[in-house]
Amino acid sequence: MTFILTFLGKGGIGCTTTAIATAKKYANLGKKVLLVVQDSTPSLSLLMGMEVKSTITEISPNFEAIQLQSSQLLENAWEELKKLETKYLRSPILNNIFAQELALLPGMDDALSLNYLREQDQTGKYDVIVYDGKSSLNTLRMFGIPETLSWYGRRVKNLLENSDIVKALSPFVQPVTNAVLNVSWNADNFASEPTNEANQILEQGKNAINNPSRVASFLITNSTPDSIETARYWWGSAQQIGLTVGGVLLNQREITPEIEQSFNLLTINSIPNISSSNLDELASALPDFQKQALKAPSPLTIDTNNREIKIFLPGFDKKQVKLSQSGPEITISAGDQRRNIFLPPPLKGQSVKGAKFQDAYLIVSL
Repeated sequence: MTFILTFLGKGGIGCTTTAIATAKKYANLGKKVLLVVQDSTPSLSLLMGMEVKSTITEISPNFEAIQLQSSQLLENAWEELKKLETKYLRSPILNNIFAQELALLPGMDDALSLNYLREQDQTGKYDVIVYDGKSSLNTLRMFGIPETLSWYGRRVKNLLENSDIVKALSPFVQPVTNAVLNVSWNADNFASEPTNEANQILEQGKNAINNPSRVASFLITNSTPDSIETARYWWGSAQQIGLTVGGVLLNQREITPEIEQSFNLLTINSIPNISSSNLDELASALPDFQKQALKAPSPLTIDTNNREIKIFLPGFDKKQVKLSQSGPEITISAGDQRRNIFLPPPLKGQSVKGAKFQDAYLIVSL
């Protein structure tokens, strides 16, 4: 089973350098590792000491890396898309669109990156995939895509079922989505019951992200107040999408009572100065991420006996949290993320009776 790992922290804190050191650590332990970097800048090759291309490059035994480029990912399927367009559409339009332009659509980078991780995970080739996004915000948005698409899919289901436009395009939708995402979507199965192929893929994505043995993140900070508060914000945001935060990497600092209080319930690891000049030293000092992730507090606890739901939201106060209910679904909004909670059968049909914010937990009574 592949373990996917990423790092969250203030910009410039050392997420990319730590990602490289982590890949080296696992490769040295004999695990097959893939480092996936989304940010298309020359800095990665400088840090690695060799050119990292938009195709998988071998860095050392057991260690491979790739620098993702959205336009390249799109172009991989572009010629096939144009063939399908000619076959299924009377008025071809793709000839006037370029992959580079399509890559500029909001969220396209994140969606393509997530799909790439999914494809590499399914190959079973790697023991560990280390992902380094453009920023912590981009990383969380990417891992939150399955939840977001599921939410919108449920909201527009009836609209799609009765849409003449979708019905007219359905002969084209199926082969195009099959070519790009290796799935079979059309107007009928996209708008049908949750057992359809589209929703199954989204559910598989959510289940993987919510499983600490499959996907986990770690916070990186130093002792400065802004770095600590930023790390705490990403901690709470990660909880919102169900992404496990397995612990904290404290950059060349002594663990003080204040830091312990800021990251209560998480394991704090003091590490050497994060620098490209001491990658080997940093790699050897890094913790066992997989083991620590399994000890992390659960983002969500549902107590059916006491009719209570506890949502762990560190880094937020009660003024930043909003709660709403639509049928069997409770929505929690905090920061830039929204979490949707389906009530289990014993609580189905129950309405929210009250909520309180206590010790970083939002406690909802039914």
